[in-house]
Amino acid sequence: MRRLALRTGVRWKISIAIAAVGALVAVALSLVVHNSARVSMLDNAREVQLERLLFAERMYDSTKEPKFGTKVDDPALPHDLRAKMKQGRRATYVQENAHGVPDVWAAVPMGNGAVLSLHNKFADRSATIMKDLDRSLIIGSVSVVFGGCALGVLIGGQLSRRLRRAAGAAARVAQGNTDVRVGDAVGGVVRDETDDLARAVDALTDALNERIEAERRVTADIAHELRTPVTGLLTAAELLPPGRPSELVRDRAQALRTLVEDVLEVARLDSASERAELQEIALGEFVQRRVALLDPATEVKVVHESWVNTDPRRLERILGNLLANAAKHGRTPVEVTVEGRVVRVRDHGPGFPEALLREGPSRFRTGATDRAGHGHGLGLTIAAGQARVLGARLTFRNAGPEGMAERAEAGGAGGAIAVLWLPEHAPTTTGSFPILKMP
Repeated sequence: MRRLALRTGVRWKISIAIAAVGALVAVALSLVVHNSARVSMLDNAREVQLERLLFAERMYDSTKEPKFGTKVDDPALPHDLRAKMKQGRRATYVQENAHGVPDVWAAVPMGNGAVLSLHNKFADRSATIMKDLDRSLIIGSVSVVFGGCALGVLIGGQLSRRLRRAAGAAARVAQGNTDVRVGDAVGGVVRDETDDLARAVDALTDALNERIEAERRVTADIAHELRTPVTGLLTAAELLPPGRPSELVRDRAQALRTLVEDVLEVARLDSASERAELQEIALGEFVQRRVALLDPATEVKVVHESWVNTDPRRLERILGNLLANAAKHGRTPVEVTVEGRVVRVRDHGPGFPEALLREGPSRFRTGATDRAGHGHGLGLTIAAGQARVLGARLTFRNAGPEGMAERAEAGGAGGAIAVLWLPEHAPTTTGSFPILKMP
């Protein structure tokens, strides 16, 4: 079973933590202050009660009559206080009551064995002071909690904003904008662990860029060095005498030359040095003419004509690779639809493999086992790279859910759909949009 994950921001986690700590501290301090004040006031009440009793004792010795509310041998005298009297000691005692206001007792033993005692309720003024103190402590505790929560929101909000900026910059780097620096995006005057994270991500980006650039140079150099001998091999193959073996040699030599040219094109696209040569064209008419030359059997439907500012050569390259992929890995009929600035190429085969839908096109990967041995996986890679140069988006999806391949074999309406979204405005860089991978 999957664990239930609760998602919340750093801001609220810090706020809750500060508020909880503030509440605990406020409650603890309130209890300490309340108990200390109560003990102090009760001690003072005991001293006052004892002083009154001693004064009343002196009056009793003179008049033999209890004065000021004192009693002799009061039957309500608490047991603990009575035990002190038996020891011949004067003492005070606080008796708690159910209604919450305690009684304060004071008692002294007399020479004849009697006990003179005095007791009163805890002073109303003292009880009022305690209530006011408790009210102030409650208000102060609530203020501390809300103040701590506000402070947590302020501190957590600043940290959350820095982390979000770092995440956004890292996402742009992942989309191919290698010029973005996470450290610059984070900014701020105060330095903390977020800056360490930003420096680590920037260092990782630089290392990956260096590695990718090194691999690109090696690939380009190898392909460039292979171009001359492959061209010579193709020329020599043309000189072979007619026959089946000669046709096979020429066919493989031509395939090798095509592979070398594709690898060189991928290397140029990876270098981000390609620029589009823009022209204003009617997209629907252009697609109809080019598809008629590339694959006359393909049906083209123009739903809505639109004029676009793009590079016709690169657009033709994208269309050619998408049609070649559909013819090689899909099934007829292949349909091309033009609607405004959107071009869709659909076949009725088993659809794109899950790896391509999840990760996008990858060079030298041809998909599932049923596609093994057909091509080198560069067609869609080149189409995606050319789309970036045009500032366009190239998305991939299947016409149905999983299991559509079996339905297609039985004559169902499955198939793969590649969608090219041309930009409204002409690109000013090598591409404004990343490749989207749609389920």
